[in-house]
Amino acid sequence: MPIPSEILVRLPLLSSLPKVTLDNMAQQATEQVFAKREVVLKKGGYPKALCFLIEGRLQGVDFTSDAREVGIFFIQPGDYFGEVAVIDSAPQPEYVTAVSRSRVVSIPKDLIKPILFASPRLAEALCNSLAARLRQTSAQRRILGLANPLQRVCAQLELMFHLQNGVVRVRNAPTHQELAIMVNASRETVSRVFQLLQGRGVVERDGSDLRVDDPAFVNDVAAGRKDPQK
Repeated sequence: MPIPSEILVRLPLLSSLPKVTLDNMAQQATEQVFAKREVVLKKGGYPKALCFLIEGRLQGVDFTSDAREVGIFFIQPGDYFGEVAVIDSAPQPEYVTAVSRSRVVSIPKDLIKPILFASPRLAEALCNSLAARLRQTSAQRRILGLANPLQRVCAQLELMFHLQNGVVRVRNAPTHQELAIMVNASRETVSRVFQLLQGRGVVERDGSDLRVDDPAFVNDVAAGRKDPQK
């Protein structure tokens, strides 16, 4: 069933396209709703569309050789995903799962791929996104190499820092379970780390965000310069 073109206009990647192009895309796009923990894209599959998250939150995950789930990245509303397999027509490199109820719009690969490559603006945005994802993946590997789970949690939070009106925040903060998957730790371990950080006045919940009142402390723990238990 076609979707309203107004949905596509609000997507950062597509907002600069002519209205006639967006209207054509909207006629061929589809929308799906995924329940929490439902698989949106399967590793090894061949996606036939570029996907955009409209509502909810998704997580890119993979599994180790001993079947442990490892988080790789989060996907927020407005973000697109599945682009690697769309670009090179090779298998999807990781699973994408819903960590909350999520709405996803899919635009057929055969329709959107020529448009992405024909527009210098879109091609540049795509390249920048892929470069950012590569840097994020490299940082994630570094975090997983840290022996201390306290360091891993703080290093993960550090990656998610966002400065807003002079205040450091982690916007739409992930749950302890979601963070645990990212840093290869148990949910209980992550909860203990947060109890420690909150007890020291380092972080505080602020609605759906996490307010970081002492980012220097988080930086020092992540770098191994400070032991928060002392």
